[in-house]
Amino acid sequence: MKGKIIKGIAGFYYVHTPEKNITYECKAKGIFRKKNIKPLVGDDVEISTDNQPMGKGIICDILPRKNSLIRPAVANVDQALVLFAAAEPDPNLNLLDRFLVMMQKQGVKTIICFNKKDIVSNKEISMLRDTYLSCGYEVFTTSVRNQDGILDVYEYIQGKTTVLAGPSGVGKSSLINEFVPEARMETGIVSDKIKRGKHTTRHSELIYVKNDTFLCDTPGFSSLYINEIETDELKDYYIEFRKYEDNCRFIGCRHLNEPGCAVKEALKENKISELRYRNYVLLYEELKNQKRY
Repeated sequence: MKGKIIKGIAGFYYVHTPEKNITYECKAKGIFRKKNIKPLVGDDVEISTDNQPMGKGIICDILPRKNSLIRPAVANVDQALVLFAAAEPDPNLNLLDRFLVMMQKQGVKTIICFNKKDIVSNKEISMLRDTYLSCGYEVFTTSVRNQDGILDVYEYIQGKTTVLAGPSGVGKSSLINEFVPEARMETGIVSDKIKRGKHTTRHSELIYVKNDTFLCDTPGFSSLYINEIETDELKDYYIEFRKYEDNCRFIGCRHLNEPGCAVKEALKENKISELRYRNYVLLYEELKNQKRY
C-alpha cells in the first residue's frame, strides 16, 4: 500500500494512505538503518500491514524523492510559504531574507505572506508588499482575524505540498486552522512584554488538506544560520540582481565596492530595494567573518 509520511516521532512514522484515507503508525525496516537512510516527513513510501496489529504497519520502501530540504527536514516539497506578521511582532526582514536565501539555494519556489494587515496602515503594508514584489516574489497580505485574503492563499496551495514557515506568533497555526479546522492547531499567545509568540510547534508535520494538498507545519524560527553558503555565491540567491549583473564591468562582481557595478547603479536609481541590498551586505559580512574563523 502506498502512502506519505506526515509525521515522525522517536522512530515511529505516521503514514497517510490516500486510498483508504487512514493514517498508520509504522516502523521502518532495519535495512534503512543499515544503509544509513532516514525516512523523512514528506516521503512517499510503500507500507505493509500484513501480520501487524490494527492501525500499524511497516515501511518497506521509500520511493524516489523529488527533493529534500535540510531545514526543515522534509521531502518532496513543491513550494514554501513564509509567513511574517506586518506587526506584533514587527517583521524581521533580515530573517526573512535569510529564509529566502536558503530556499533559493535549495531550489524551492517561495511565496511570501504578511499577516495581520488589519493592525498596520495601508502605507506600511504596501511598503512590505512592494519591496518583495519588485524582487519577483509572489506576495500575499492577509488578516486571519478578519478572514481577509485567506481564500487567495488557499487557492495557491491546491494540489501541492507546501512548507509553511516563519517566526512564532505570526499566525501560522491560525492560518492552518482556517484551512483545516479539524487540525485544531494550538495557537500561541503573543507576549505583551516582547510582542513575540510562544513556540507551539515542536516538530515538522504534514497536514492533509484535501486531495494531493499538504501543508508542512514547521517549528517557529527566531534565527537562521546560513553558514553552508560560500560568500561569493550569496549574490546568486538575490534574484533581483540577475537582471543587472551581466552588465557589471567585472565577471564575478560581488556588488560591493567594485567599480562599474551595474547592481550598485540600479540601487542608486531605486530599481533595487535599499532594504534588501542592506541585508545582502550584512549577510555577506557575516559569512566572510564566519569563514575567517
